[in-house]
This record gives sequence, C-alpha cells and structure tokens, in this order.
Amino acid sequence: MAQGTHDFSDDPRNAHIQISVNGELKPRANAVVSVFDSGFVLGDGVWEGLRVVNGGIAFLDQHLKRLYEGAKAIDMEIGLTREALATRIFDCLDANEMTDGVHVRLMVTRGVKRTPYQDPRMTIGEPTIVIIPEYKSPMPQLAKRGLKLFTTHVRRTAPDMQDQKLNSHSKLNCILACIQATKAGADEALMLDPDGAVATCNSTHFFIVRDGEVWTSDGLYCLGGITRGNVIRLCGEQGIPVKEKRFSLTDVYGADEAFVTGTFAGLSPVHDVDGRVIGVPPTDERAGPVTRRLREAYKELARRESVRPA
Repeated sequence: MAQGTHDFSDDPRNAHIQISVNGELKPRANAVVSVFDSGFVLGDGVWEGLRVVNGGIAFLDQHLKRLYEGAKAIDMEIGLTREALATRIFDCLDANEMTDGVHVRLMVTRGVKRTPYQDPRMTIGEPTIVIIPEYKSPMPQLAKRGLKLFTTHVRRTAPDMQDQKLNSHSKLNCILACIQATKAGADEALMLDPDGAVATCNSTHFFIVRDGEVWTSDGLYCLGGITRGNVIRLCGEQGIPVKEKRFSLTDVYGADEAFVTGTFAGLSPVHDVDGRVIGVPPTDERAGPVTRRLREAYKELARRESVRPA
C-alpha cells in the first residue's frame, strides 16, 4: 500500500528511545500524557517536525519562530524561552546519543484541563511539551518511482475559518483528504483552495515546473512551510525563476515537472496527478532536471544551516 512521503523503514533502535515529557525523560512505553490533556481532548496545541543533521537541527530558528508565532495566534503561553526549549530538545537528543538521520516531533499543548471542555479557562497547570526523536529516513524507492497524487474534494479553509498557516494539532481536514487519496490508490492528496485553485498537499507543499519556471501557490491557504520557503530562496540563489501564484489543475497536468517539499523527505518528485503523467521524466529516476538540481542544493543548505546552540 502507498505510504506517501513519510514512509520509512522501522529502525529497531527506536524501541529503546527516551522521550521528553515536560522535561522528564521516559522510555517509549512509558511516555504518556493525561486523558485530560488539551491536545488529546481537543487537538488544542501547536507542533513542529525537525530534522537532525550532523549533530544539529536544520533551520532550527525558523522552526521555533513558527512554533512561537502559532502559540501566540492561539493565545497560548509555551512557558519556556526559545533558548530554553532548544536546550531541552538537545538534552533529549544527547540522552539518546542521536546526531544524524533523526526526525523530531516537538509538540506543545495548552495543558491538562479540569474537565473535557473547549474553553481555555478550563486549563489547569502549565502547557504540555513533548519531544519525540526517532531514527527515520525517507524511503530511497520514492525518488525512483515518484509520488502519485489525487486531487481531493476536501478543500483548504479560508483564513477567517481555521487559518491554514497555523501548524495546529487539529488536522482533521488534512486527514480526511489523506483518506480520500489513499482510497483512490494515491500516495498523498492534492488540495485546492475555496475557489478551486491549487493550494497544497495534505502533508507537504506542492510545486510545478513550467518552461523553466518554478510555480507554487500564493501561500494564503497553506502552512508557512520551512522547506517550501527555503526552496523558494534556493531558486533565487540558483537563478531559477520562481513564482508564488494562483494556478489551476490544467496548469498542473501540463507541467514539465512536479515535486513536493517537507521537513522529513526534503524534495520528492511527483510522477502523476489524477492519472496524468507529469512531463517525460528519465527512465531511471522520476525527478526532472530542475527537481534534481533543487534537491541537491536543498540537501547542502540543510547541512550548512544545521545548528546546535552554544
């Protein structure tokens, strides 16, 4: 069965990892939170996915900036400075002796509630902060075959509904889109905005290449992706014309190349969308020349900007 851009091979080392729950390291089997936690009860919280590269975390400042902006948007105090939170992340990595090939899930919820009700005033105590580091690397077969995308009827919501720029725990619309794509035999869902223009995928950001130009959505209906932003930045540095604009599925079907971006897998090529093969990729790899060029440049950028606070 298709598993999408987040497919990975199970690593036996993950059975013995220690997970940070509110600053306390716990074995995987004992890492639990209360059934009254806001994240469990309501999906009330924000999170980040982080990539560990050569002992540091790629684009750490950008990820923490997004996390704290999201917390402010939902009127939630994280209770730690950025520096203190970064220290806690690396304490967890050090305890596990992890330096590379690791994906970290950083989650912050509003905390435990005195009763399961949505009002934030029902919260008692401090926010819940969980850090889960795992040995996880993308499947190499993905670059060979490329992704299959399916356009779902589930739309991205407008900013006056649930703002898609929030990296919140509440991901039900993305889950429903993912389910529909899976039922259609695809790896991931391509999602449209309320007007029918291409927005993003259910867990990654979407790009196409047309006549040497790289296009992605205008960003209004998608998360402010860290990898997305760095790919746009790389296009400028590499002299590749890039446009953030609205475009339709017709533009997608006629594209020369397509790829998706995300913290876990970087750049992943797209083979077909809704059964239409995108471009004429080489037989040994589904990534086209622009995708390959940007993928290698992104890997180097991630290595270069992987940091560990002093």
